[in-house]
Amino acid sequence: MIVSLSSAAARGALVGFALAMVAYLSYFSVRTARATYYTDTESLQGLERATQIEPDNARNWYLLGRYLQYSFEDANPQRAISIFKKSLEIDPRATSAWLELAATYESEGDDVAARNAFVNAKKTYPLSAEVSWRYGNFLLRQGELEPAFVEIRRSVEADPGRASEAFSRCLRVEPDANVILDRVLPAKSDIYITVMEDLAQDRQIENALKVWTRIVAMHPKIALHDAFQMVMELRSTGRTTEAHKVWEQAVDLAGLSGLEGPKNSMVWDGGFESDVTGEAYAWRFERSSRSAQIGFESQEKYSGKRSLRVSFDGSSDVAFHDVCQTVPAEAGTAYELSGWMKSKDLTTDQGVRIELRPGIPGTNGAITADVRGTEPWTHFSTVWPGAKENQDTQICLRRDASDQEDNKIRGTAWVDDVALTPVPKSGAKK
Repeated sequence: MIVSLSSAAARGALVGFALAMVAYLSYFSVRTARATYYTDTESLQGLERATQIEPDNARNWYLLGRYLQYSFEDANPQRAISIFKKSLEIDPRATSAWLELAATYESEGDDVAARNAFVNAKKTYPLSAEVSWRYGNFLLRQGELEPAFVEIRRSVEADPGRASEAFSRCLRVEPDANVILDRVLPAKSDIYITVMEDLAQDRQIENALKVWTRIVAMHPKIALHDAFQMVMELRSTGRTTEAHKVWEQAVDLAGLSGLEGPKNSMVWDGGFESDVTGEAYAWRFERSSRSAQIGFESQEKYSGKRSLRVSFDGSSDVAFHDVCQTVPAEAGTAYELSGWMKSKDLTTDQGVRIELRPGIPGTNGAITADVRGTEPWTHFSTVWPGAKENQDTQICLRRDASDQEDNKIRGTAWVDDVALTPVPKSGAKK
């Protein structure tokens, strides 16, 4: 729209009005900039100066109150309370100010006023995870467990990242982990998994197992790695039977329970069908390891979709034992160690074998004959008489250094369908 000004007086009035508006806006812009400068100093003098420059700015009063509340040098809780009140007079819906006012009241022993401030914070932001968290923790300190659990659960629902800390804090006042799982943590598998992992890492094994039991009952789809920390902690404390049970449950939840192999074999993924490596009871190996290349092979396999290939480059007389899996064995049980192997141009007098290494020193192991030269798929097996104690053993591919001088190994070996199966009592060798 074009405004036509017919007289010099009208034009002059318009120019005057524009200049006045520029001066007005400039004044407030400069004032705000000065106040911001002083708040950025984070000093008592600077924050006080900011409130003088902008006395109607609730945030300036809030920042001054926080400084007086938490400063080591200038702490003044009573003055902080009055400052927070001043901030709230200007902006009564400032949730942060209500929370800090509540914290200051509690630090001064005025629990009634603290509770009122927390209630007002909830009124201003009823869905806030932070408000529910701080109010819930206040109620915990007051010994009011039921309402505290309700508030903390709301906080975790809004912010699942608080789950482990919520479990830990509530456990201090309620020693029964099942109560906390029922009343504090939302029944969601991702929340449970996080809490279980943290408990296992802190070596709170019993409580971690209780959380794991809840996860299994929910039967969610998980990654196998989700159970890794739990399995490793159980193994490190000698609870191998429980460790393997958790592993088998995790395999089922990860959708990996249908891999090829004898049904009662203790070796997991003996046919190398899964890409899972380095995890608890899975195969462990590096793709390139001491003059050998290790990988999966889909063109050569005895059964299933692929096998494991180990290719030696002829650069050294390497003593090789770099493909291994941890396998549980029960006391008093004999096992047949077996597998299928194939070789091509595998030189030297020492070929590739399958070996069982007991986990307890002083216990005899077992090892198959070796494959060397060029051989078709051949079944290798031997019987291990077992041990007197439950234990974790190691199933490894092994190639010993040659007895001949300067006898470097070259060529390729394939292995498939590795198994460790219990031998019926009547068939066990004595």
